[in-house]
This record gives sequence, structure tokens and C-alpha cells, in this order.
Amino acid sequence: MVGHLNGKEVRAPLLAWFRQNARDLPWRRTRDPYAILVSEILLQQTRAEQALGYYARFMAEFPNLGALARAAEEDVLRAWAGAGYYRRARSLHRLAQEVAGTGLPRTAAGLADLPGVGPYTAAAVASIAFGEPVAAVDGNVRRVVARLFAAEEPSPRWLRATAEGLLVPEDPGSWNQAMMELGATVCTPKDPRCVSCPVAGSCAGKSDAGRYPAPRARRQRAVSATALVLRTPQGYVLEKRDGQALGGLWGFPLAEGPDGLGALLSRYEVQDPRAVGTVKHAFTHKRLTVAVYEASGEGPGEDPQARPLSQLDRKILALAERGRWP
Repeated sequence: MVGHLNGKEVRAPLLAWFRQNARDLPWRRTRDPYAILVSEILLQQTRAEQALGYYARFMAEFPNLGALARAAEEDVLRAWAGAGYYRRARSLHRLAQEVAGTGLPRTAAGLADLPGVGPYTAAAVASIAFGEPVAAVDGNVRRVVARLFAAEEPSPRWLRATAEGLLVPEDPGSWNQAMMELGATVCTPKDPRCVSCPVAGSCAGKSDAGRYPAPRARRQRAVSATALVLRTPQGYVLEKRDGQALGGLWGFPLAEGPDGLGALLSRYEVQDPRAVGTVKHAFTHKRLTVAVYEASGEGPGEDPQARPLSQLDRKILALAERGRWP
């Protein structure tokens, strides 16, 4: 018994629903631990529909741990381009270099010691690829469990214990995926489809589903910045990014703060830049508004398509190309 529920009340109907309604996703057609790990790393900050193309491209480029371990970081970031949260790609690259010779650990505890692998990802890979009976609790599972038990502010400890109590130990991989699938497709954050839910009869929160769990406060600071699109006869001036968010990628010269334009013009000895427009981009903890300027310059330049660019810099490039002078 878990809280007011007997696990049997939800296990059979949810697994039956999953077998009949699960989306046909490529990482569900394999038991390859590496492929499952790549998918879970991608899905950390990306919806499944968006992840499909990135997953296919990344797996084609790096089909196994050895191929990824041998690759240059820039090639890894280029294959990841557009998926965002590039720290995931850098961590996955380091992980491959650590375990290419031994293979992935077979337990959640062992996986959690690897770069970029948190408790959820470790549990998901261990249960799906290796059959370890451990519950995987992501945002979808948190929402499903909170609604089943009408828990407005579920603590991490309670969530973990409750999810473990509901787990089907004989088939933990299918169970974890069924819980995630329910949260992604039926028990959604807004407008949940309770009439289609296979466990609605056992759900304590279905009469007011939007109340559970209470929304988390999300704080993002607003930051202004300036980007300089500097064209030369050979292409564009690009800089290699650093920092947690965009480190290892390339992009246009960028400066935050009210005097960003002055700093860039001084750095590159440029005069009379032309205002192109503004782009906006959201990171986890900040909302960036970038004023984009362009100018002509001398010296070396690069083809931006030959470098791994962040999504922010792709927006800047697209804006500059639309407003390019004859």
C-alpha cells in the first residue's frame, strides 16, 4: 500500500495503456545503453518531438561510446547544434572519454557518478537498459504522482519514496516509461486529458488537476547585451565562447551591459556601425535582449556554417542576413 493507493490499482491499467498507446520513438526500439543514455541526456531539456532530429543526427555521427570519445569537442558541439543547453553535450563527451574502455556502469549508483548524469537520468538508463528496479522521477513523473495523491507541494523525499512504492520491479523500464508517457501526453501541465487517463479512477487530484503540484517559482533576470556582426572579405568575425552555457561554441562578438556597443567598437576599432534589430533569447536563469549591429571590417573572417553556433548566434546571423545591404 502506498498512501491511499494500492499499487495494483494503477500498475495493470497504466502498463496496458502504455503498450497500446506509447509513441514510437527510436530510443524505445533498442536496449543499447549508450543510445538510451544519449536520448535521456537530450530529453533533459527538450521535448521528445524536438529531440528526434537531434538524436538521429548525433547517433549517425557518434554511433557508440568509442566514436564519441575519439571525437573533437568542436565536432560534438556541431552535431549538438540547435539542441541548446550545450553543457549536456560537453558532459556527455567527457563521460564517453571516461568509460569508452569499460562501458557504462549497469547500476543507477554507478551511472550517477558520471559527468552530466543526475539521479533521474541514472535511474532511467539503469531501469530501461539494465532492468534495475529503481524509479525514475522527472518532471512528468512528479506531476503524475502529485496528482494521484493530491499533493500540492510534494517534497523530493516523499516523491522518491512514493514512486519507488508504485514501481513494477519485474519490468521497471516499461513502468518508468509509462509514467513518463502519461505525464507527457495525458497528464499534461495545462489542460490534462483526465477523461483519457487509464488511472483516473484512482486519482485523488483529478477534480482539480491544475492545482497539483503547485507551480514552482521561476526566476529569470532580464539582461541587455549588444552583438556586433562584423563582415570581412573572408566572412564573419567570430569568437570562441566560454562559460557554462555556451562554452566551446562560436559566435559573434557579444558584450553585456549598457555600454556593450562601445566596448565592442573599441575592441575591434570599428566606426559607424549600423543597427540591424533586436533578438531575444531565454536561458535557464536569464532573459537576454540583444541589440544587433553590423559593420564592415578588414582581416580574417570565417564561414559561420563551419563552426558550431549556439541558437542565440543563429538568431543573430538570421537577423543580419535578412537585413544585409546590397
